[in-house]
Amino acid sequence: MKRLPILETERLRLEPLTAEDAAHIFPIMDDPEVMAYWDWPEIDDPDVVAEIVRGQVEAMGAGKAIHWAIRTLETGEFIGACELSSIDRRHRRAEMNFMLSRDAWGHGYGLEVMRNVTAYAAVSGLRKLTARTHLGNRRSENLLQKLGFKEEGLLRGHILKDGERRDCRIFGLLL
Repeated sequence: MKRLPILETERLRLEPLTAEDAAHIFPIMDDPEVMAYWDWPEIDDPDVVAEIVRGQVEAMGAGKAIHWAIRTLETGEFIGACELSSIDRRHRRAEMNFMLSRDAWGHGYGLEVMRNVTAYAAVSGLRKLTARTHLGNRRSENLLQKLGFKEEGLLRGHILKDGERRDCRIFGLLL
């Protein structure tokens, strides 16, 4: 397996996700406020989160994705995760996403992380990034716009969550 990248920003370190990180991701995915704009409701079973993380680690091994654990440089505290997924080398494109613990909100970490991931994607040969938000997730939409992403469309009724269909916006960035 190719060595996976470790990225650093001014305040953060992004290291390839490991199965052991599931213990850190579980409290984030168990938080209903964090999960309000995700495809699933909060997950209250640590075994389910561990299985999700195992799948992400396998996807990295297959070269289909890169999932990073986000930690502060100062203390090493785990504050979230981010990814380049659905990597398509033929068309030189990928999807990007991130998740932060609620305690990490409002500090500019999301923008800092995603600027770094976008730069990494560009130097690694990708030429198109996409991101998807649930309608109403203004924080994520504003962050994507600050990064230069443009809204490319609306996916009506794209997600079924809590018994209702949710619309999603698609954003894209040409690198």
